[in-house]
Amino acid sequence: MPHDMNNKLVILGGGESGMGAAVLAKKQGYDVFLSDAGFIQPSVKKVLKEIEVPFEEGGHTLPDILQAREVIKSPGIPNTAPVVEDVTQMGIPVISDIEFAARYTPAKKICITGSNGKTTTASLIYYLLKNAGLHVGLAGNVGQSFAYQVATKDYDIYVLELSSFQLEGMYDFKADLAILLNITSDHLDRYGDDLMEYAKAKFRITQNLDQDDCFIFCRDDEITMEQLDKIVLKAKMLPISQKEVVTQGAYALDGKMHVTYGKEEFEMFLDRLSLQGRHNVYNSLAAALSAKIMDLSNPQIRESLSSFKGVPHRMEQTAKVRGALYINDSKATNVNAVWYALESMNTPVVWIAGGQDKGNDYSSLFEPVREKVKALVCLGTDNKKLLESFQDKVPVITEAHSMEEAVAQAYDLARPGDTVLLSPACASFDLFKNFEDRGNQFKEAVRKL
Repeated sequence: MPHDMNNKLVILGGGESGMGAAVLAKKQGYDVFLSDAGFIQPSVKKVLKEIEVPFEEGGHTLPDILQAREVIKSPGIPNTAPVVEDVTQMGIPVISDIEFAARYTPAKKICITGSNGKTTTASLIYYLLKNAGLHVGLAGNVGQSFAYQVATKDYDIYVLELSSFQLEGMYDFKADLAILLNITSDHLDRYGDDLMEYAKAKFRITQNLDQDDCFIFCRDDEITMEQLDKIVLKAKMLPISQKEVVTQGAYALDGKMHVTYGKEEFEMFLDRLSLQGRHNVYNSLAAALSAKIMDLSNPQIRESLSSFKGVPHRMEQTAKVRGALYINDSKATNVNAVWYALESMNTPVVWIAGGQDKGNDYSSLFEPVREKVKALVCLGTDNKKLLESFQDKVPVITEAHSMEEAVAQAYDLARPGDTVLLSPACASFDLFKNFEDRGNQFKEAVRKL
């Protein structure tokens, strides 16, 4: 690149994705500057110093940022943040680290989005491909940052979990295989409480697909099907369903899974799947269909679907204490995820929930809660909404302000044969660093019992 051309790249946010973007941008010869309004972890600072990327924390120096040719924004920063608005007003393109990293890898990209099940499905597809001996990386919203892996590895295939926030900053990015699992009202606080805006962000995963690419979607998901009519797609459309037979795609009926892609077919009994629960059948259908598209053999697919171990903090069985089972579902940061968790329960439940509310509507939980929950432990700095929503639906409700307190209360309430379920329905930032921290504290507190 000639010297007179602007080569300055600014990265907003110094988390995992920002650090990865800095490493890749530096490797590609950009003049890089990283800016974070909050504080940057010591481990990240160490990397930035090693690769000689200047950075600032605790605020943004606008004049420096507005010199950028392009800005890479962390998915955690909303478009309404003043610094983002300033950059956009200057006509400087704002992209996600995923958009940036994709420019520098010829690898095939299998991309998964949806309100629920994306981490499980992405991890499952990664597991299938890795077991089949393919050279594959797992990135995006899960695992090490995509940009960091593009800079330091040479995978042939990436399995990318993409959130709606990441998709918003994606324009020329092209998936080779796109998967949209479902759309439920999550994160509406970021979309002006407009479900359709959120749905549009999810559907960006299909932009740039051409006729040789595949799009896997859930035929049983109402909002997906409504939106599907509004967009023109060239890709091969492959539905998954648990309600009807599909000729090309995948469906599960009468205890069996059927997958058809072209002339290739795969079948498996559902009770042989390692992931149980109705919602997990969708995840397994999407993964098996992806595996057929990627040319895996039926024995390979069958073996991996029955040996997969699940995702940390997602319905993770932690321990049995005094005859009660403790399950860590800290990753359930929205109402729908909790609905799935409760749906798979067949014992009385002591439910630990609460945290930072994202505009939750709890009404969809009333029925499963009345049916299955014997006690609710509200864990958060402000539990008002939970208390109001469930006061007449659960026999016992208590409040806790730390994980240790919550687990101690649950222990007192649980009897042999019960399940203690941490499935918060909320973000974790009121009391914890993130949902992993929340899940780890839960496991630690349970161990101490």
